[in-house]
Amino acid sequence: MATFSFNTISSQSMTTISLKASVDKKSNRVVFVESDEFFVDILFSFLTMPMGTIIHLISNLSPTNRIGCMKNLYKSVENIDVRYFRTEACKDMLLHPHNAAAAYCKSLKLKIDIIDALSFFCCESSDCTRTGYKLWSHYKNIYCGCGRPMSRNLNLPCPAPSNSGSDERNQGVFVQELARFVVSDYFQVMPASTSASISLLTKLGVMCTSNIEERIFDIGVTQVLELLECSLVSRTPLTEVLLARKEVPELRNEDFLQRTSPMREIPEHQSEINGETCVRLVVCKSKKVVCYAEASKDFVDLLFSFLTIPLGYLMNEMHGGQSKGSIHHLYDSVIDLDATKYLKSNDIKEILLNPKIAPGSGYKNQPLGVKEAVDNQQYYYDRSSNSPFSSYGPGIRSERICHLGYTPTLLTMMDPKSSYKEGTEGDGFLLDPAMFTVSDDLVVTPISPVSELSLLEKLKIPLNDIHVCEVQVGREEASRLLAASFVSESALTDTFLRKMPKDAFISDVLKEKS
Repeated sequence: MATFSFNTISSQSMTTISLKASVDKKSNRVVFVESDEFFVDILFSFLTMPMGTIIHLISNLSPTNRIGCMKNLYKSVENIDVRYFRTEACKDMLLHPHNAAAAYCKSLKLKIDIIDALSFFCCESSDCTRTGYKLWSHYKNIYCGCGRPMSRNLNLPCPAPSNSGSDERNQGVFVQELARFVVSDYFQVMPASTSASISLLTKLGVMCTSNIEERIFDIGVTQVLELLECSLVSRTPLTEVLLARKEVPELRNEDFLQRTSPMREIPEHQSEINGETCVRLVVCKSKKVVCYAEASKDFVDLLFSFLTIPLGYLMNEMHGGQSKGSIHHLYDSVIDLDATKYLKSNDIKEILLNPKIAPGSGYKNQPLGVKEAVDNQQYYYDRSSNSPFSSYGPGIRSERICHLGYTPTLLTMMDPKSSYKEGTEGDGFLLDPAMFTVSDDLVVTPISPVSELSLLEKLKIPLNDIHVCEVQVGREEASRLLAASFVSESALTDTFLRKMPKDAFISDVLKEKS
């Protein structure tokens, strides 16, 4: 039996998880690994992570690798001047979105998201709560209702969820402690059993056990990040990371996108119908592709909101369609697992299959209608000690409240997208009346006719081959656009010119799920 170890990237990541793997020596491929709850918890945590966090975490691993157009959206937020955003916090929350399941993920054995999503800030003035402003925020770079910076760290403890592990007898986060699983090369997670092992071996055509070698791999944070990246772009993530095999070719767009119906034309000068946003498309008639779009802040708000959306929500929006890599197998595994036997609760299953965005990340009239998580923790300010404290759960009065002898000030969260001067709570990330140019691969820049002409020149498209029209973006189009931004590098074309049926989203990709 061989043992293989990897180096880690920080003192925090010196912790490792041991995986016992069955490797097919003939094909040099990992058939499956077996693991306890620690590794499976980490894999399932991928589904709770916002896309902006994923892009941020894996950006240093392989800069040339692309996850559809998501990387372009992330770089666009980085490059757009902060003056275009409603507040400085808007840009920060898109580049470093909070995970609504952070209270769970902080208990993972390997913590791959080092951003402290559990920080709390209030006004730097201790007198603020006495003058009517009773606000707190997860973001430091916003202003209280009184106009002062919310830069004072509250140092509030965030209790772990009631079903998370805190001792050696209860260490599972999403799955039950002491549970054993097998994880296939393509991220199908199944309860450990002989039948599961034989099924995976048979699927790969392995009939002789002499070809199977047992190996032990000790993985740390670096390898988990590589697995996260490979799960999005590869059908053999375990083999690529554990055996350092980089031979699996990337799929072309044509391999996973069905293109059928043409775009429906909409009369020009039509701004908004039935609450739907309209976008002006510049289309190349001969090539039948979208060159770029001219859009208001409403459409760009939608695009940028994709960075706040958890991976599991995106998988849910694809309605059973397959992704470019293997992450859909992980999602399907959660569906198939008996929640009462292998997961902590049915609520955990819902968190993984239909995760919500973090409080404060949403905005009114968002076409997808994605919901914010509800924070049941209440925060109070004790004016006698000039310090805040928390009480977990709605209607629960902590011992500290009872011992005060008076009712402390209840703090409320300030919308990080709301300027204290404007009071426009619930609006999106960007300011009106800004207009933007959006390329087919979702590079977003402030509108510039000169740059748009240069783009046409770069694409070698003559002006007489251009057709300008408008399309409506409602719930259905927003859902298709979200899916296309994840798997395609021509998201506008694939959303508006080439209809992608959700029930056959990537029908010609090999279906590996048993």
